[in-house]
This record gives sequence, structure tokens and C-alpha cells, in this order.
Amino acid sequence: MEARPVSAHDQPRAMLRRLFDEAVAAVSAERCVPAAIGQEPINGRTLLLAVGKGAAAMSAVAARHMKAPLSGLVVTRHGHSGPPHVLPPGLELIEAGHPVPDDDSLYAAQRALELAGALGPSDRLVMLVSGGGSALLTLPVPGVTLADKQVVTQALLRSGATIGEINSVRKHLSLIKGGRLAVAAAPAQVTTLIISDVPGDDPSFVASGPTVADTTTLEIAREIIARYGIDVPANVAAALADSANETPPSDAMGLAGGTVRVIAVARDALNAARRLAEGEGYKVTDLGDHLQAEARHLGAGHAALARRVAADGQKRVILSGGETTVRVTNPDGRGGRNLEYLLGLAIELDGAPRIHAIACDTDGIDGTEDNAGAIVTPDTLARARALGLDARAMLDANDAYRFFEALGDLVVTGPTRTNVNDLRAILIEGAS
Repeated sequence: MEARPVSAHDQPRAMLRRLFDEAVAAVSAERCVPAAIGQEPINGRTLLLAVGKGAAAMSAVAARHMKAPLSGLVVTRHGHSGPPHVLPPGLELIEAGHPVPDDDSLYAAQRALELAGALGPSDRLVMLVSGGGSALLTLPVPGVTLADKQVVTQALLRSGATIGEINSVRKHLSLIKGGRLAVAAAPAQVTTLIISDVPGDDPSFVASGPTVADTTTLEIAREIIARYGIDVPANVAAALADSANETPPSDAMGLAGGTVRVIAVARDALNAARRLAEGEGYKVTDLGDHLQAEARHLGAGHAALARRVAADGQKRVILSGGETTVRVTNPDGRGGRNLEYLLGLAIELDGAPRIHAIACDTDGIDGTEDNAGAIVTPDTLARARALGLDARAMLDANDAYRFFEALGDLVVTGPTRTNVNDLRAILIEGAS
């Protein structure tokens, strides 16, 4: 059957989706893992431990490029394994809860520590890390239960705290995060390869750094809890006051001498999108790869910028990356940070002509829903009003998912098996 030509109405949508797909491809395991896999000889065993939303893809690609026989463990989010990334024999797979840990997260952490602790001085641990690992590997400190961790995680996610702040707390309530897994693997050689999903790309914050020395402290964790007014269980407060739960020092055996490499970052995704846009004749404004702000407010600010730059009539694309935050006031609402960004953008644009936008999480999951993000067009608000939808009320109710679902403007990709956080693109058509 002959393909239907893309109409003029659909062309901006198609271009926005091309930009997102190109950005994701640039940070896929297929692109970033092969060059990072060392081929140095090893006298003992090689244990591969992978954790995160990209764990299955990273492991499958790494296994094809490593000479040594492999055994190990792959821990990923429920539904983020399987074809086309089929794991070789010798790699155990566990799917666990995200963004809130579950019983499988607890088992996965116990299994990872068991395998790492069995390594000897001639062995090697290859740790493959991607975003999402903080929830997927969960092993609470003494006195704290899985239920406590679930309560604290949910409260932090709803508070508007940044991912760095959230992970600072998580590290100090864990027996595996904040470098503790590397300490358990000592005296084996530890190599950590990371696809970063945190603004600034500090490797100690990606998946809460199970094999990377921590730069935060118990005091910092307590300050974060106080700053956001989070009411934690009494035993959690006691754990955060217990010096025994301080993370290992950077010179601890297993951390000192380890190799840590960040192999894919948001900048790589933005650069790929920029090359595509410029190749199609767009003038590109790049706002950076580490923006952090309340999602709806950033959207409104970007709308104002888009209106200004649209005035010259040129074809333009405004790109940005990073991780925004959402303060949840309605626990029954549905949505994610990209949808709240887009709804804030659409409200501020108020139907401005020629301006379209996409915002998606590169892992394919915006928050806890089934979409990566959504698309905004000049007629978004008009179509919503025709359906009886109140954009402002739905944004205030944290219900952006139902807004974009009703319009048919959700972007659904399924799991991408990578994660460098959000990609936002505002496309401005040239004036006719």
C-alpha cells in the first residue's frame, strides 16, 4: 500500500517526532556501549551487574563485545526487558518496581550484594548503570522497612524535590547505594559505565551511585527532609540521625581505584536533535541540557521566549534538556513532568500561530503513565475547549494526562531502553 503523504498540518508534528527519535537513538546502548567496553585480559571471573531502565539493552550489547565468559544479574523496570535485547545465558534477569520500589527491588538488591561479595582479588565487576536504579535496587538500613522506603519515596516524588535531593536521602537509607556495592565487591576490580539521567551528570547521583563514592552526608539528607516538610516515619528519622548510616568514604576499598565512565548524557541527545534541525533548515536555540525548575513554570517561560523569537518569521527550533519537578497537590491526578511542562506552555501560548512543541522523557515513560510525553499545536486549547476541557483547572489538578489523552496528542513509544532524561523541542514554522 502506498504511504499517505504527510499533510502540511501534520508536518510540524512529524518533524517534532523525528527530533525526539533522533535524540533517543544517539544515546542508545547500541551507540554508546561498544566503544566503552574494554578488552583488557582478566585472570579471574567477570561479573556483570546492570541496573536501570536501560539495563537489558546495555547488557545485551556489552555481552556481544566482551571476550570474557560472563555471569551476572540484570535488574530493570517491569516491562523494560525482552526483544530486541535478548540476554545471553549466564545473566539472571529481575524486573522490579519503579518509581516506587517493591518486593522485587528488595530481592534484586540482596542478590546483587550476594554476587558482588563472592568476588575475589583476580575477578572483575562490570557495573552498567542507567536511570531508575534507585528504586530497582532497594535494601533498607537496619530499623527501616521496605514499607518505610515506599512511603518516603512517594513523599519525595510528590514534594517537588530535585532528583539529586531525592537520591541524597535514598543513599542514607540504603545498604547498597552510595558506593556500598563497590565496597562489597572489594578487592575485585570495579568498572562502572553510566548512561546519565541527572542534570549535571554527576555519576554519584545516577541510580544513587551503588559503585560510586558519595558526595553527600546524613546532615544534607536531613536538611532536604526538613526543607520540603516531609513527615517521615520515626524510624526513618532515627536512621538519618545514626552515624552508622553515613556512606563510605571515597578512599574505602572498592571505591579507591575503581574506574567510572559516563558514556551517554543529555548533551549527546540534544546535539543529535540540533544536527537534524539544522539540516532541515531551522535556526536552533539551545537552552542547555540541565534545566531544573517547576515544570509548569518552565513551560510558561519557554512560551514567552517562543513568542519573542517567532516575531522574526524564521523557521526555528528551541531545544532544552534536563529534569523538571512537579509539586503534586492532587494524588488522584494523572500526568508527569513533561505533560505539566507542555500544558503550562500551551496555556501561556494561548493559541499563538506557527508554534508547536514536544516534550518527552527519553526512557519512554513520563512519570508513571504509559506515554513518553505529548505534543502541543497552535490549536491545542481550541480543540480542548471544544471538548469541554478546562486546561488551567486540569493543570492545577495535576491531571495533564487526561487532557492530552482526550486530544489524542500523547506520544507513546514504549520503553526505549535508555534514559538521559527529558528532551524538549519548540518548533516555529516560518512565516508565509
